Amino acid sequence: MEKIKLGIIGVGNMGTCHIETILEGKTPEIEIAAAADRRESRREWARSALGADVPVFEEGESLIESGLCNAVLVAVPHYQHPELSISALRHGLHVLCEKPAGVYTRQVREMNSAAEASDRVFAIMFNQRTNPAYRKIHEMVQGGALGKLKRVNWIVTDWYRTQSYYDSGSWRATWKGEGGGVLLNQCPHNLDLLQWICGLPCKVQAFCHEGKWHDIEVEDDVTAYLEFPEGATGVFVTSTGDAPGTNRLELTLEYGKLVYEEDRLTLHRLAENERDFCKTAKGGFDKPQYTVETVDIYGEYPQHAGVMNAFAACILHGTPLVAQGTEGIRGLTLSNAMHLSSWLGRAVALPFDEDLFLSELEKRCASSQEKQARDVVFDTKGTY
Repeated sequence: MEKIKLGIIGVGNMGTCHIETILEGKTPEIEIAAAADRRESRREWARSALGADVPVFEEGESLIESGLCNAVLVAVPHYQHPELSISALRHGLHVLCEKPAGVYTRQVREMNSAAEASDRVFAIMFNQRTNPAYRKIHEMVQGGALGKLKRVNWIVTDWYRTQSYYDSGSWRATWKGEGGGVLLNQCPHNLDLLQWICGLPCKVQAFCHEGKWHDIEVEDDVTAYLEFPEGATGVFVTSTGDAPGTNRLELTLEYGKLVYEEDRLTLHRLAENERDFCKTAKGGFDKPQYTVETVDIYGEYPQHAGVMNAFAACILHGTPLVAQGTEGIRGLTLSNAMHLSSWLGRAVALPFDEDLFLSELEKRCASSQEKQARDVVFDTKGTY
């Protein structure tokens, strides 16, 4: 069997997880040909896990230039995602990039241009798109059978993190090292799903609370109001400080309401279009009739292995990816707009001023504090 020779750039929390997934045999068309990490402790771990026949480099660029791989998985701090992806694409390598695509959209736009100029496969690690529930919701909303979207509410506060988590890396939870907090670290998945299901909003008003629940300089608590081009509105709430947290996605459409919570998808199906009922009902307090049904959700939830297998299959057989790498800019557009709105204290229209965003980000990076790393790698299984 032909296999993709994959280089893993970054052997931190997620890079370690990806290596273990491949070594466990969950990606039959992928073999690890090389790895890279700037920390000696992680290079030692990689040498032990991968064996003497797999070279381990200090720099991602050295791995890219080695000629040992025909594809790379980029799993390093966020600012480096675009630069390493661009370099790999220009060296003729296929690229699978961890989320987020980058820290700011102007940088990611350069990465997308490099991908479009290349004939290589470019994918992004949006593993939650492999969840059959979200795939079903996407199908039901985008398919049009429930009519137009009227409202979306998503409370996703089950991203609980301890202070120890934030103290585990010198780059983590700093403007200069990570570029943001919960919006850029945990919520790229949710923001991608939000735009994938509902489309991008045209206006955002957000309130990002920095260091509210943890000793960090970036946001760990966010409430955002959204407006969409065809009149729908939304609220997005997230935090890493709520225990126990909540994950409830509620979408109201012309023909009913979808609710996804605790692995159950429920449809409140109206007997007729609410807009028609509103205009023709004779009583002032009449309400449209509806039924409540549990929506059957079929299929496996392969998570990261599913994204990697689709990446390999796209290279080898031309089959579809879970998510094109160029789509990463869409969720990042949403998080950038939320940050900018909070920094400016006003609503922001999309598309927003990318130069203004970068200027505001650079102000925060200039005062970003250096911190000591504890060089800890956590087991991420069950956290996504």
